[in-house]
Amino acid sequence: MSYEEKRTWILGVAAGVSYAIYLIVVLTRARHTALPEVAYVGPLLWAVGGSIVASIVASIAVSIGSRDRDRRDQRDREIDRRGTIVGNGFVVLGAVAAMVLAMADGDRFWIANVVYLGFTLSAVVGAAAKLVAYRRGMWPW
Repeated sequence: MSYEEKRTWILGVAAGVSYAIYLIVVLTRARHTALPEVAYVGPLLWAVGGSIVASIVASIAVSIGSRDRDRRDQRDREIDRRGTIVGNGFVVLGAVAAMVLAMADGDRFWIANVVYLGFTLSAVVGAAAKLVAYRRGMWPW
């Protein structure tokens, strides 16, 4: 497995795990109060920050033992580009959903969570698209 593929695994898993932990914390807090009234800002910031730190630490750990970390070829660049395009669609969907919620005077809780879900789906789906390309080759799109 190449260094780029390992990094893709790290980023996708870190995004998914941090979002799952965030959901567990928020839903646990919502047992005694309405969901929009839950204190979500702290857990959200910790989840995002934890995901970033975990990704950096894991990428450094992988790069220490990797001989090919400086060998990024045209195939790696093309896989990265196409996977990023797939993932960016979810950022756009999350932004549009947040905009619609804001125009409809939606609660800040829902707006923030739609944006965070969009970012998480972008990272996870983008990573999945890249991993499929690494395993099965480039597909025509």
